[in-house]
Amino acid sequence: MSTVQDQNKQRVNMGYLVDFEQAIANHDAPKIIRLWEEYTSSDEEVDAEDFLAILEAVKASELSDYIGRHVERSLSLWEKVTDEAMKDEILRLIIDLQVSGSDHLYNLTLSHLENKFGNEEDFAKKTRIIGLRGTKGDFQGIISHYLLLNHIKKGNFVFHTGGWGVGEILDVSMLREQLNLEFDYVPGIKEISFKVAFDNLIPLSKEHFLSRRFGAPDDLEAEGKKDPVKLIKLLLKDTGPKTAAEIKDELCELVIPEANWNRWWQTARTKIKKDTQIESPSSLKKPFLLLKDEVSHEERLQKALEKGPDADVLIQMVYSFLKDFSETLKNVSFKESLIGKLKELLSFQEITASQELQIHFFLQDLTGDKKYEPIIELLKKAESIETIVTDISIQAYKKRALVEVKKHRSDWQKLFLSLLFIVEHNPLRDYILGALIGSEIEETLLERLRELCSFPQKHPEVLVWYFQKAMNNPSLPFGNTAGKARLFEAFLTLLCTLEQVGDRRELIKKMHNILTTGRYQIVRDVLKDASLADVQEFLLLVTKCYSLSDHDIKIFHSLAEVVHPSLAKKRPVNESPEEVIVWTTQEGFATLQKKIEHIGTVETVDNAKEIEIARAHGDLRENAEFKAALERRDRLQSELKFLSDQLNMCRVLTEGDIDTSQVSVGTAVTCKTKDGKSVTYTLLGPWDANPEENILSFQSQIAQNLIGLKKGDAVELQGKKLTITEIKSAL
Repeated sequence: MSTVQDQNKQRVNMGYLVDFEQAIANHDAPKIIRLWEEYTSSDEEVDAEDFLAILEAVKASELSDYIGRHVERSLSLWEKVTDEAMKDEILRLIIDLQVSGSDHLYNLTLSHLENKFGNEEDFAKKTRIIGLRGTKGDFQGIISHYLLLNHIKKGNFVFHTGGWGVGEILDVSMLREQLNLEFDYVPGIKEISFKVAFDNLIPLSKEHFLSRRFGAPDDLEAEGKKDPVKLIKLLLKDTGPKTAAEIKDELCELVIPEANWNRWWQTARTKIKKDTQIESPSSLKKPFLLLKDEVSHEERLQKALEKGPDADVLIQMVYSFLKDFSETLKNVSFKESLIGKLKELLSFQEITASQELQIHFFLQDLTGDKKYEPIIELLKKAESIETIVTDISIQAYKKRALVEVKKHRSDWQKLFLSLLFIVEHNPLRDYILGALIGSEIEETLLERLRELCSFPQKHPEVLVWYFQKAMNNPSLPFGNTAGKARLFEAFLTLLCTLEQVGDRRELIKKMHNILTTGRYQIVRDVLKDASLADVQEFLLLVTKCYSLSDHDIKIFHSLAEVVHPSLAKKRPVNESPEEVIVWTTQEGFATLQKKIEHIGTVETVDNAKEIEIARAHGDLRENAEFKAALERRDRLQSELKFLSDQLNMCRVLTEGDIDTSQVSVGTAVTCKTKDGKSVTYTLLGPWDANPEENILSFQSQIAQNLIGLKKGDAVELQGKKLTITEIKSAL
């Protein structure tokens, strides 16, 4: 056998389907033709299912005409198919694709129809309707047309390829050559001619998922509740691979009521993971696949590992497998094979310390070694524990790593303090905080928390997390009356700041929920023990939070007046006084202008399009997208008004505005601590503020504590006593 024949045999044995799918996805017409020539020239035994899948993939692509000119070449493969039903289906697709109109294909089509349906009483009439009798003409798709014509009977179902969805046939007239249908996605009864039907309708059996969803959704719901996996298998078999989002689109409300969806899908997802015929995706964007044959979970993992995925993908795969299918470890040979694969991965030079640690966790669990030395060695010699912990991809292993660090690192307290402001998930913060409370560096922890209150913008998520913790636990630092007042001020200051950033809307929404939950319970708790001066500061900050509604602000004032009745006469007016000035540099002024322009010309236009698209979905009372788009419009209008008001109150700083005889807007203030360390604060406008570089808004609490002081004056900031040594112009 020649080398070319060897290659062809190997390719046939491997299957061409994947190659065709890749070429179609890449719109690579030359490669498709080359693959087709190789595939159809093979003299090996043909895989009928692969042959059928290739034809279906080509037919659904934009490149179907390329194969259509050469589809006749595949007849030699078609003749080798032994399964009659499969052979008929393949021939139907060949005739759907052909564009050559050859006499051989025409005669083959006519002979096939006569053999299959020639004994039918109205065979001659049907062949005339589909256009096969008389002159040869165009016979592309003729077999499909005949099968559809046979399917067109009252009570049967079809699928409309033009977007009308599933249709039920209500009436048929062979004399007028037309049918009446009721469709899923269009209102009213539609009258369609046979000619239009041939171009747009696909027959569906009454057992097909789409037919049952349209004709008997209650029965389908009952079956889905009894056996969720069976329903998912039916869906995947009849409609192809689907992502989790696409499965929800197909089932939610149409089959499974929306109120029950989350619970139903959670149950279904758990059972799907354990099913050996459905392949679950590795990410949300990838689809669930229905396999031809059942594949054990051990085989599936081994095949995935043989593909040589990168370390992160492999770690996720092994973790999910051990979590979901721990019973497979009873197979000793499989367990040893997995241990060997993980040890092999450890020898790779390119894996990171966090990946190495996670693999060691796997090996510790698989071997049952409680004192697994490699973990201890890795953590002891690691230069950056912070990097290792933050880079760990498996959330549960982040906590496990922290536990090991605490056991084996003498400097764990210092590391935990650093990690408290780095880790992203609240359970990890809870564990770290619990470990630091009562430790040797608790005083340092207090200092960092004071700094967090002074500069909440540096760690917004941490401030919001700790605010909730301290409000519900008086034993924590800042959990007393004075501490809660300080945290509440920092919380409101952060809310004001985030509104100006513009890209933290989810966190802003979360902060609103914290304030308003339980009929403003947290606000009530803070105000009832706060001093008059603190409450006045809170009310001032609230009026600067433009994302809070007028209703929210009124409630704040009402609650404050209950605690301090004297505030009733001092309620601020909604409109800003004319003399209020928002100082800014030229750069800050330009930043504000650009932000206003972007909202007015980009975000507002995008939102208008969202509203129109959502409106087109109909039923505005139950249209969640429409409501969300309107809410976004309200937020944008509120934000635009606030920023426009700010712009009107802005005044650009010049050298003539800056008074360096005392701390004022536009000055850079250098202070020294008792141990001689220097720190410089620059006081500018809110649009120039950058806490990371100690550039403060003149409206901030620290700036207000400094304004008016002179060189040589002492001041306490963030719990530290400072002396002002220099005041100069920031410009």
